[in-house]
Amino acid sequence: MNFDKINKEIKSFVDERDWDQFHSPKNLSMALSVEASELVEIFQWLNDKDIDDKKDKIHQAVKEEVVDIFYYVVRMCQKMDINLEDAFYEKMKKNKMKYPSNLYKGKSSL
Repeated sequence: MNFDKINKEIKSFVDERDWDQFHSPKNLSMALSVEASELVEIFQWLNDKDIDDKKDKIHQAVKEEVVDIFYYVVRMCQKMDINLEDAFYEKMKKNKMKYPSNLYKGKSSL
């Protein structure tokens, strides 16, 4: 993945539409929540068989919502001056300490 290229593409997209004025952290967080809800909605009321039967259609819908979510995460990072890669590794260090594999391996609950 070329994150610099993606970052520039998103900035260009926003600039061409003069949307920066609308992209406050509050508005971006709400938009992110809406997109995450749209991802959840794809699976609402479906069981595993339904998901298998509609795999191609679901895959396309999930792909589009994941990209929308990614877009808003990147925009939030741009607005809040967050280096996403650095933040990711910092958080993973915390997660590894909080959930050591020797205590949590194969467990889905705390």
